[in-house]
Amino acid sequence: MPLLTLQDVTVRFGARAALDAVRLDVAEHEIVSVLGPSGSGKSTLLRVVAGLQAPDSGRVLLAGADQAPVPVHRRGVGLMFQDHQLFPQRDVAGNVAFGLRMHGVPRGEQAERVEELLELVGLPGAGGRSVAALSGGEQQRVALARALAPRPRLLMLDEPLGQLDRGLRERLVVELRGLFQRLGTTVLAVTHDQGEAFALADRVVVMGEGRVAQTGTPLEVWQRPASAFVARFLGFDNLAPATVGGGVADTPWGKLPLPPGVPEGERTVLVRPAGLRLAAAGAEPGAGGGLRCTVEARAFRGGRVGVRLRPTDGAPPLDAECALADAPREGDTVAVTFAPGDVLVLPGAPERAEDGRDAGAGPAPGAVEAPGDATRGRL
Repeated sequence: MPLLTLQDVTVRFGARAALDAVRLDVAEHEIVSVLGPSGSGKSTLLRVVAGLQAPDSGRVLLAGADQAPVPVHRRGVGLMFQDHQLFPQRDVAGNVAFGLRMHGVPRGEQAERVEELLELVGLPGAGGRSVAALSGGEQQRVALARALAPRPRLLMLDEPLGQLDRGLRERLVVELRGLFQRLGTTVLAVTHDQGEAFALADRVVVMGEGRVAQTGTPLEVWQRPASAFVARFLGFDNLAPATVGGGVADTPWGKLPLPPGVPEGERTVLVRPAGLRLAAAGAEPGAGGGLRCTVEARAFRGGRVGVRLRPTDGAPPLDAECALADAPREGDTVAVTFAPGDVLVLPGAPERAEDGRDAGAGPAPGAVEAPGDATRGRL
């Protein structure tokens, strides 16, 4: 039996459905990240599970028990917010012990538990410090220790690292995953940051407009987005309607080679930026053995460079990625070829937008499982 089950949960604010018949199972000891843009329903989902928001329809089950009649403080779940919500009048130990006091834990046990948790989150001996004197990362650790103190059967995180700088977020998310794995904590986290979600989770759930767009392991979701909406949210913009057949996709960028076994017909094609091969173009149009493009812009990303390309024949622009040493300059003309392994045919018929590109308006109702996901039907 799953630890957490959402059965067709719907929440409406006026005419808008913040959650639209969402189904979700979270297994015991599993770390699940709910990922999506602002307004996709992520935080509403957490509030429903915590009991802070009553659903208009559907049920929330914890260990098989319907939570409708159960008040917030008796659900046995922990909730950690983005802004930490620490008590400024209490020191670190007082903040961590808050939930223990509310549960009537004896003072001696409180002190032992606080010391144990501060050691666990990397703040040994910090119990007497003022929370106002802590850095953002230290406050995040105190908030986590406070959420873990009562030993919740489910820990929920609402944008837990959102107020921290990127370097600290990247370091702490790795520490969090290791900590949860050691403790065997069941975690449901929501975030709009894909890097954070993929680094933390065993399973990623992508939401849009209150519905589930895709679920799968981080690798499955990244390698095979289930729709144009998911692909665009993950940052892939090289999307176009295409006619697929005979091992090629007929696209606005020409006929692109495909790996064997792809579905044929009217489809949407995604070209990964790393799959574009750039070479110096010849003086004549079409020379250089590829699609002739002008380099519009470059963006440095560590040891890689993102390159924005404008095809000279009026086709939609393309994003490419290449090594720093191989990056062309702005204004250069290049010939672009496409690696078959990085041309992906998305499931379903293409969605058409007014500008001729794929619409990413949102997912269809219900789950779309990543290929090979053994959790089919769980969300």
